[in-house]
Amino acid sequence: MLSNRKYLGGIKGRKVKGFTLIELMITVAIISILATVAYPSYNDFVVRSNRAEAPRELVRLANLQEQLFVDSRVYTAKMSDLGVGTADDFETPSGNYKISATVVGSTFTLTANAQGIQATNDENCKKIEITDTGRKTPISCWEG
Repeated sequence: MLSNRKYLGGIKGRKVKGFTLIELMITVAIISILATVAYPSYNDFVVRSNRAEAPRELVRLANLQEQLFVDSRVYTAKMSDLGVGTADDFETPSGNYKISATVVGSTFTLTANAQGIQATNDENCKKIEITDTGRKTPISCWEG
């Protein structure tokens, strides 16, 4: 496009260099369209990536519960009894989920509740659970 420009003020040999306003507007429009499409996809990727931490930690804690049951014939509602923290709840390393245990008789349910930005952005999986029988809910949150 630059080679088709007119010469400045009749002085031969000097071509106008730069972009026209139309070229600039077309570039801005293309970037805007790409950003409109790319940002939601990126945001969805980040949410799903952060979500992967909850099922991983739930399975790990369920294994610790089963090991405790093998050793002492009881499940526990305190995460500190499993050696993962000093409180009743366990916060994942990223801080995106807080995991708690509910024990009823000889059964348990581990629940990961989204917190912070994950709770804001992840509408479908604010609460993810696993039981002592391996039942995982909601199932869509456990799929890769």
